[in-house]
Amino acid sequence: MLTEQGQEQIKEIATRYDLTPEVVTSVLEAVAKGGGTMAQFNMAELGGHAQWMKGGMTMVGDMFNNSLKAKVSNLCQELSTLLSSSNLFVKSAKGDEATAGAGGWWPSDLGQPTASGAQNTMRYAYFAAPVRRLVVEIKGQQSIYDTLSHQIFGVSQQQGTTGNIAFTSQHGPVDLAALPLISGSSESVTPSPTAAPKTKSPQPVNQPEAATEGDIFTALERLATLLEKGILTQEEFNNKKSELLKRI
Repeated sequence: MLTEQGQEQIKEIATRYDLTPEVVTSVLEAVAKGGGTMAQFNMAELGGHAQWMKGGMTMVGDMFNNSLKAKVSNLCQELSTLLSSSNLFVKSAKGDEATAGAGGWWPSDLGQPTASGAQNTMRYAYFAAPVRRLVVEIKGQQSIYDTLSHQIFGVSQQQGTTGNIAFTSQHGPVDLAALPLISGSSESVTPSPTAAPKTKSPQPVNQPEAATEGDIFTALERLATLLEKGILTQEEFNNKKSELLKRI
C-alpha cells in the first residue's frame, strides 16, 4: 500500500505520462519486485506484455513502436529512481517484508520472487538485487544459487531431461552450473558430460585365402605362358614359382 506522499507522487507521474495512477502503481510494483533494476508486466495501456532492465534493454509488445518503448523505459527508470529515494510503501506491522514469500515453495526469508515458473519436473524462483538468488527445485530437491551480476529474465530446460538448465540475463545465455552454489546439490542440474568421442575399431587385415593345389598349378601354368611370351623374365618366373610352391 502506498503512503499518502507516494500516492501524490504517483498521481503527478501519471499525469505527465498520460496514464492512470492505477497503471503507474502497477508498474511501480513490478519495478519494486524486480529490486529496482528490472520489471515485467502486461498492461494494455502500455502495449501489452513488456520487459524493462535498468541500463539494458526494454521490450514491448509492439516491438517496432519506438515511441512506446521510450515511454516504458523512461517510466520504469523514473520509478526506479523514486523507489531508491523515497519511502513509497506503508511498512507491514513487523516493519519489514520478511514474510512476503510466505506460502511459496521457496525459502520465506528470500521474500517475494522477481520471477518464477515451472517446466517439466523443474521449477524456479528468481530474486533480484539486493537478494540476488536463484532457487531451483527438481523432483523435490532444492538448490540455491548466487546470481552474481546477472539479471535474469528467462530460464529454459532441455525438453525431456532434468539437466542442461540455463537462464538468460543481460549478459546472454548463462549455464546454471557456472553459478556459485549456496546450498543444496548441483548434481541434478549439472549438464551431462560430453560423451567421449567414439573410436573406430581397427579394421581387420585381409588375410590371403588358402589356395588349393589346383589353383597353384593353374597359376604356375599361367606364369609359364607369360615366360614363353617374354612378358616375364626367367628371374621373375623363378621368384613367382618359388613363392607359389611354398603355399602347397
